[in-house]
Amino acid sequence: MSESSSKTLFEQLGGEAAVDAAVDIFYRRVLSDHRINRFFDNTDMDQQAAKQKAFLTMAFGGPNNYSGTDMRTAHAKFVKMGLDDSHFDAVVENLAATLQELNVPEALIAQVAAVAETTRNDVLGR
Repeated sequence: MSESSSKTLFEQLGGEAAVDAAVDIFYRRVLSDHRINRFFDNTDMDQQAAKQKAFLTMAFGGPNNYSGTDMRTAHAKFVKMGLDDSHFDAVVENLAATLQELNVPEALIAQVAAVAETTRNDVLGR
């Protein structure tokens, strides 16, 4: 087993500092993306970023300090606002672009996208 394959995705990405940097850049992108920024109009972005950092840390195999609601419940109000696959795709696109900006290797970006994809049905209430 190579060293990289024995590390969690969280560790391979660079740990807490890398996730923190990625989430900050990610939300700057999301808030400037006309396709999806309306879903964040009434959101405390500092609180949102903190929740996202904790969630991604857990989802990528790091320490589990996520105490937020489940994906289905957390996004139900947005589904009522019309949240659909096109919006989910835009979020994943922004996440991938963020990781590319941070010079994350494509293989790791693909792993991140695969993790994100596992949440699609819950986020979209299906």
